[in-house]
Amino acid sequence: MSGNSELAADDVVTLADVEAARKRLDGVVHRTPLDGSTTFAERSEAASVGLKLENTQRTGSFKIRGAYNAMARLDEDARGRGVVTASAGNHAQGVALAGRLLGVDAAVVVPEVTPAAKIDATRGYGAEVVVEGADYERAYERARDLADERGATFVHPFDDADVIAGQGTVGLEMLAQTTELDTVLVSVGGGGLVSGVATALKAHDPDVRVVGVQPEGAAHAKPSIEADRIHRLDEVDTVAEGIADARLLDLTFAVIRERVDDVVAVSDRELAVATTLLAERAKTVAEAAGAAPVAALLSGAVDVADEHVVAVVSGGNTDLTAHAELTRTGLLELGRYVEARLALAGWPTRLGDVTETVEAEGAELDSLERVRRGGGDDPNRVPVTVGLAGSGPDHLADVLAALDDLDGVAIVRDPPPQQGPK
Repeated sequence: MSGNSELAADDVVTLADVEAARKRLDGVVHRTPLDGSTTFAERSEAASVGLKLENTQRTGSFKIRGAYNAMARLDEDARGRGVVTASAGNHAQGVALAGRLLGVDAAVVVPEVTPAAKIDATRGYGAEVVVEGADYERAYERARDLADERGATFVHPFDDADVIAGQGTVGLEMLAQTTELDTVLVSVGGGGLVSGVATALKAHDPDVRVVGVQPEGAAHAKPSIEADRIHRLDEVDTVAEGIADARLLDLTFAVIRERVDDVVAVSDRELAVATTLLAERAKTVAEAAGAAPVAALLSGAVDVADEHVVAVVSGGNTDLTAHAELTRTGLLELGRYVEARLALAGWPTRLGDVTETVEAEGAELDSLERVRRGGGDDPNRVPVTVGLAGSGPDHLADVLAALDDLDGVAIVRDPPPQQGPK
């Protein structure tokens, strides 16, 4: 699909549009914190790093800004007919809350991969939720059909000038919260947030560098910019479902190609590390999509040496189980978590020795589970798996060595295949 090559960024959204949106949103949305992080500055060699915490926004993400701005501009007749949208979760909640605040009926179509926490929250704001489609594209098609069937207004999650202007208020707040700004990192799914933020920042100072960040499994924006036409992915594959879009659309493409300086990609493992360190060091819960700018910062995907940087943490709507699994992956990547298979003699009395040794070594026994015996296991020993958390690879290596030295305990370096039924 090719973009509209004749469409200019100013034809889509201007600073005046963003400033008008700020007035509409006054008293509706929170002015979210811009917290400094010495840890992230040191790790990235930046002069300073600020975290724009949109995960603390109403509904848990920036999306209420654009949704409310767009819906507040509907006339009385359109409000009476209601609105429909499609969303992976955060825009759904934004539309739902905006509908409740404005007295507008809202229906939201979400794909099947949407976390239950986001669906429950959307219903909690009073919206009708329809779950349909394996991915966002299918949910989007159903939402369009539903809007036509009902005569309702479709509120696009990103390719809408009023939505983009609303998201741009994040950039205006940023400018009011810091006097030194060299580079801003923003997650990119469909491109609404980065389009709005870039519009606000570039109008203030064209030299501010705006960098979009996408997961490797949904990296469509960079090829679009390089080819000067919209590039659509055949499939997306990423843990960051909030930015798992397959393409930009005409409006966001027009703004991004003029106002965004670069777009980089990060791996899901890098997203896991960023999510983990945000929880541990910044004491903030971020979904994978919201952690993407921090992943770019920490992975070196963007050179920010000696620069004043802001990373927009765009959302924190995550299922707690999924968040725990992602942070465990992050700890594994950081070398601070290890899973090992042990062979124990004298089950279950030997468990006490294992627990005491782990504690004595200053580590944490996160899990211990008896597992099915493999074909090569010693029949006189009981196989178990343990999950250990420690301060780093060397520390965990010492813990495993101490366990291996225990009488009746052995580390199984090459776990045997499980014994199948005869």
